Amino acid sequence: MADCLFCKVVAGEIPARIARRTADAVAFYDIDPKAPVHVLVIPTRHVPAVRNAVGPEGEALLGRLLAFSAEVATELGLDERGYRIVTNTGPDAGQSVDHLHLHVLGGRRLGWPPG
Repeated sequence: MADCLFCKVVAGEIPARIARRTADAVAFYDIDPKAPVHVLVIPTRHVPAVRNAVGPEGEALLGRLLAFSAEVATELGLDERGYRIVTNTGPDAGQSVDHLHLHVLGGRRLGWPPG
């Protein structure tokens, strides 16, 4: 999608500090981190939100993104103390970019409930 911020990150049109990249996903550091480690994981193809990842292809994408997020967390040294993977869908949940993304947060104790 031409006007999507995260599609522009995927295309290299907007610079980002990339943590890891595959054909299906990109992990990059959030510009407004909420934890010492805060990485966003996005699919390389445009999907507006988790609710749009439907059917067998969407389910497979969500599985790959979740596994990719766990791999990134391991690479960033978050396994020992733990980490959180979260996605927001819609404005009331805090989704500010309409491109499916997962937040990988760690490096400190995270409170519950969030928000």
